Amino acid sequence: MIAAAFATIPAPWGLIHVAVAERGVVEVSPWDDTATFAEALAWRLRGRVVPDGPDVPDSWRPVLQRARAELAEYVAGDRRSFDLPLDLRGLTDWARLVLEGAASVGYGEVITYGQLAALVGRPRAARAVGNAMGRNPIALVIPCHRVVAGDGSVGGYGGSTAMGREAAREIKRMLLRLEGVELPAGATSRTRRPRSASAVPR
Repeated sequence: MIAAAFATIPAPWGLIHVAVAERGVVEVSPWDDTATFAEALAWRLRGRVVPDGPDVPDSWRPVLQRARAELAEYVAGDRRSFDLPLDLRGLTDWARLVLEGAASVGYGEVITYGQLAALVGRPRAARAVGNAMGRNPIALVIPCHRVVAGDGSVGGYGGSTAMGREAAREIKRMLLRLEGVELPAGATSRTRRPRSASAVPR
């Protein structure tokens, strides 16, 4: 049984991978190579993961095509927000709460881990927020790249990504530069409380 189908989008640093399942987008990764992405997703969903092609169920194709198009527009600088159904299966209530907060941070804005912790009602939980950000399965669409360290540095990105922490941080810097944010200089002074958190689909 097919658990997910994925497509790739060219980016300045390599490829973005996006996968969809029956309920919507289930994973977006700007840092993994294709083999790592597919193998990790197959393990997480306990099923077969296929590339875009004849094996993709017909009912999934519109969302996969839309996700690919929206991510390509974002990388080209032509899109500032996403309009995609999300499938956040398997996440804890805490992870959902943190991702909901992160989803409210707008294009070109940044927020610190501590500010995000306060936003979701847990002001002493900055480290736990960072851990949740590192496990965000739908990067870019849920913009964990807009969450930075309290000292103005870029912070982490992608958890224990196979490409290495510094390479992942450089992707985060590139994404922020795309949105007009330069780090580390002045990052803290540019942060501000985002708009009220909007619901993240369950």
